Amino acid sequence: MALFQFIFSSMFILGLTGLTFHRTHLLSALLCLEGIMLSLYIGLSLWTVQLNSINFSSAPLLLLALSACEASAGLALLVATARTHGTDRVQNLSLLKC
Repeated sequence: MALFQFIFSSMFILGLTGLTFHRTHLLSALLCLEGIMLSLYIGLSLWTVQLNSINFSSAPLLLLALSACEASAGLALLVATARTHGTDRVQNLSLLKC
């Protein structure tokens, strides 16, 4: 079980480093966020299995639903910025130019 915890914690750290260092395109930032959410989902699922508790069995499904909502909102923002700005580069986006 410790090996799985190491693997999923390294997945989370890799997603965070990808999010902080490779922010050239909005799509790559969204993919890093999805990787972070996937590692959190798998970690939460393993945690509920390890606890063997029925009380927390719906928590991974709730996280999965929130992850799907986050992905759809991110994709909608990606399409909207690609239509208005012509690109998904983060450097071209500015909150002052809305």
